Amino acid sequence: MNPSELEFLEAPFHQGHLACAGCGERIGHKLALQALGSKTILVIPACCSTVIDGIFPHTASKLPLMHTAFETTAAAASGVRAALVSSGKSDVTVVGWAGDGGTFDIGFQALSAAAERNEDFIYVCYDNEAYMNTGIQRSSATPYGAWTTTTPLGQTKDLPKKNIVEILAAHRIPYVATVNPAYPQDLMAKFRKAKRISGFRFIHLLAACPTGWKFDSDLTIKLGRLAVETKIFPLYEVEDGEIYRITYRPKGVPVQEYLLEQGRFKHLRPEDIGYIQEFVDKSWHELLLKEKYSHEQEVAERSGGK
Repeated sequence: MNPSELEFLEAPFHQGHLACAGCGERIGHKLALQALGSKTILVIPACCSTVIDGIFPHTASKLPLMHTAFETTAAAASGVRAALVSSGKSDVTVVGWAGDGGTFDIGFQALSAAAERNEDFIYVCYDNEAYMNTGIQRSSATPYGAWTTTTPLGQTKDLPKKNIVEILAAHRIPYVATVNPAYPQDLMAKFRKAKRISGFRFIHLLAACPTGWKFDSDLTIKLGRLAVETKIFPLYEVEDGEIYRITYRPKGVPVQEYLLEQGRFKHLRPEDIGYIQEFVDKSWHELLLKEKYSHEQEVAERSGGK
């Protein structure tokens, strides 16, 4: 490995970026780039990350970076990949890096189309569960019961967040995974695996947000771990829409330990917390069944279907 690559892996972006203190996106961004290496091109739409990295000619990024419109991450990344192919460059990883608003909502049409075409790039959704860059508005990634500026107290969201991982898995793309910066080894292993795979790859990264979630900035890693240990955000991967693997077995901490650390959930009543616990338990059970079934299918295939 040459000195410039080692320098990049140590610090894949410059000091002085504009992230809030304790930003989960920036922690995940650093770990992802350390796993992917310097031969990477980023495509970033309107979101927190485009502000964090800055605009031309002032940027914190050490990589080629295309800022694109809110809804066009997947379309623009498809174009970048096509340009690389036409110029004979096959050793560069193209990464679309978008927030939940630009993935779950505004950019979903381009995302689904690129997945259906099996475009050869990695799409990362860093999910801070609202439109944080424009003032903490509700997105379809916002969880049940969460306060936002557009779901104020008395009108908080009464529906669960969209299950974006299962939606992308239903496209039967080569690789889908969930990652969390609080589990860096798992995160980096999945990015390295995604880099080795051809075709469309989707990674869902939980990005704890002190500003929007209303917690002290030194609690980012603690909240990330509680999201996993409560089974609210399980760590798993799906290959070809069929093979499920849970990559970390959580302890099963009660959901209230995660929820009540955050100001956006402080208003929840015991019955609200009970509803969320039931929903999480049901979702975890369904995930276990999918893993069990896919394992049985793998065993059957290896034994010749007998």
